[in-house]
Amino acid sequence: MPRRRAVTSALLFALTVALPAAAQAVTEVDFSHQLDSARAARLAQLVEQFNAQSKDYRIRLVQPAGDGAPAVLNLATPDNVLDFAARRASFRPLHQVMSAAKEKFDGKQFAPELRVRVADAKGNLNALPLAMSTPVLYYNKSAFRQAGLDPEKPPRTWWEVQHAAGKLFDAGLRCPYTSSWPAWVHIDNTSVLNGGDLAGPKGNTLAFNGLVQVKHIALLASWHKSFYFKYFGRRDEADRHFAAGECGMLTSGSSLASTLRESPALDVGIAPLPYYDDVYGAPKHALADGASLWIGEGKKPAEYKAAAKFVSFLVAPETQVEITKMGGYLPMTPVARAAANSKLLAADLDGLKVAYAQLKNEGASHPLRVSQIEPVRLIVEEELEAVWDGRKPAKEALDTAVARGNAVLPALLGAVNGCCGGDAAAPRKR
Repeated sequence: MPRRRAVTSALLFALTVALPAAAQAVTEVDFSHQLDSARAARLAQLVEQFNAQSKDYRIRLVQPAGDGAPAVLNLATPDNVLDFAARRASFRPLHQVMSAAKEKFDGKQFAPELRVRVADAKGNLNALPLAMSTPVLYYNKSAFRQAGLDPEKPPRTWWEVQHAAGKLFDAGLRCPYTSSWPAWVHIDNTSVLNGGDLAGPKGNTLAFNGLVQVKHIALLASWHKSFYFKYFGRRDEADRHFAAGECGMLTSGSSLASTLRESPALDVGIAPLPYYDDVYGAPKHALADGASLWIGEGKKPAEYKAAAKFVSFLVAPETQVEITKMGGYLPMTPVARAAANSKLLAADLDGLKVAYAQLKNEGASHPLRVSQIEPVRLIVEEELEAVWDGRKPAKEALDTAVARGNAVLPALLGAVNGCCGGDAAAPRKR
């Protein structure tokens, strides 16, 4: 009996000590997102890769809490990043989390054009620019051939897009050109690419109703009347119509390239966003935009350690290559970009090279973006729809959009500054 009692006591001691230790060895943290099913599936692949190689930490994908409380990890999309910035007290700056966890991390190694949306005034990262892209022109090479166009010579200017659209229409295509994200593509990026202003001299008022913008929207209106341009909606609705082979040309984010490659029946070319060659100094540069990763405030030390480990996993060159291959997003650091250039196939690199080529010169000097100020974006798209419907001419619609936008902007500038490193009111350098 004494021997049996001794063995039983030893087993009980082992269970009471070993099992709680094992249970405590894994720290689970929630990753909150609002992605659609396709993008959520890609994010899940990354999370599964991290969980498979991590013994101490586990990430769980969840939907946002009903009370608005942030999770440990939180994904902000371009259209709700200002909501995150407005509640920045609810989030812990990324650089502080990485420093406290003693994880090697230098936010200033990230390209300025990627840091502009998530860095503070000193260049430290408040959040991780996880999935960034620039707008590009996609074109259906098969449709180009049928219309007698050279599939290896995509349109460079908007006048060449008009010529191609006419050829495609004459060949029987009823959607020669379409576009997703109209405020991002046709206000933010078309303005900046052609030297137009988005803000006034002091940077605290909107001013996207100049000559360049009026000319551009008027041109699109004429295309809409001529059935050269077909409008499907304010977000990415046009992507699906182009992917289905209905349209000859599409302007959308460079990250779409990875999705389009999954359709073997679609022969797609990728070209830079068109510009106006009759505007002095054009083309200038595009604006990168995308999703960012924010870390919630008020969490446990072990949860912050898990978050830091996950961020280190995400910024590792091999993971960056996987993110680029999987979602078509821009690598975040020079080392990651070099790794992508050496490891990705030519087809994977086509869109990446075009997207990066558009990021140059003053890309980081435009912190105020119409497409990221949700109330302003909705105003702009409402006024643009009035142009497409023939209810307003381009100049009246843009003048009205600017006036309406300026009426709501003062109450929003605090969030813009919080989002953009406190520099939203700075005038753009010439």
